[in-house]
Amino acid sequence: MTETINLFSPVKIGCYTLPNRIVMAPMTRMRAIGSIPNSLMATYYAQRASAGLIITESAMISPLSNTYVNCPGIYSQAQVEGWKLVTDAVHTKGGKIFLQIWHSGRVGHPSLLNGQLPVAPSAIAPNWKLDTPLGKLPIETPRALEIHEIAEIIEEFRIAAKNAMLAGFDGVEIHGGFGFLIDQFLQDGANHRTDKYGGSLANRTRFLLEVVETVTGVWGSDRVGIKLAPSNTVYGIFDSDRKATFSYAIDALNSFNLAYIHLPEPKEVDIINGNVINPVAPTFRLIYKGAIVTNCLYDKAKANAVLAAGDADLVSFARLFIANPDLPERFAKNYPLNTPNPKTFCPEGENELEKGYTDYPFLESSLISSSP
Repeated sequence: MTETINLFSPVKIGCYTLPNRIVMAPMTRMRAIGSIPNSLMATYYAQRASAGLIITESAMISPLSNTYVNCPGIYSQAQVEGWKLVTDAVHTKGGKIFLQIWHSGRVGHPSLLNGQLPVAPSAIAPNWKLDTPLGKLPIETPRALEIHEIAEIIEEFRIAAKNAMLAGFDGVEIHGGFGFLIDQFLQDGANHRTDKYGGSLANRTRFLLEVVETVTGVWGSDRVGIKLAPSNTVYGIFDSDRKATFSYAIDALNSFNLAYIHLPEPKEVDIINGNVINPVAPTFRLIYKGAIVTNCLYDKAKANAVLAAGDADLVSFARLFIANPDLPERFAKNYPLNTPNPKTFCPEGENELEKGYTDYPFLESSLISSSP
């Protein structure tokens, strides 16, 4: 009789065998003051090292690839040294950790980009407002990238991948979703180019595949994952035929034999916006031959169900990991979960960085505080 797969079944992704299928999802938390990772971040990630795999928040590949205040980077020696604090802390606790590397493309603002305009495949501004040091402002019309600049960004991905290795990570996840640069090249609502990077599916997928080829050239395919978001509508991203676009792109990724592909399901707002693929993981399970990580507000029961059905191989959790640093233990013991506080997902000021970040109680302290 075949054993039913669940969250605590070991799983092999790439060159690693993980003790469970519980993944800490990448989450921007804005605690990297000056874009340099720090000891507080090391504590935060180490607290959650019992996850089968941790995927960090997005790390900028250059100073001109930023969307958020106090977002970490991976382009300077100081950032590499800062990330070493994180990887050392996680490895001391026996965890595995991948760095998510990322270029924001048009989802930026001059106040975050040294006064420069954001760049994109085409000069098309999304109808979206962004939190900036100057307040909430509309995203400005980006500057369309020249061909030589595309090559330069691909080289920045290579350097970022190399720096991630120097910082002690176990692998990297390329962020290709959520309306950021790779996603902008993929989807025809953001890409009106008429050169080899625009028009046909093959051309719009070219940038994605060139980035993947470059990063796997540094790490090897078995220590690289990719995140795509076929049904995400954030930052005004859209495509005239999502099913065709992402079926083509995901099928093309089969040739790399990556560690995994990370595919979030649509959120309620995406479904309301329409033109989405729902559900995502079962749809692309028919196309993708490797491991799939699914995500979208799963609880334990729903996560086990999607694994048992064979629709995905791992499940990533975001908000539950924010509030429950020992989430795998709580799942294993069926213990009540701490409730996440959205007001502290991002800090209100640099004097309150720990609040809602490293101060959620562990299981033992929860039991003590609830004892009569």
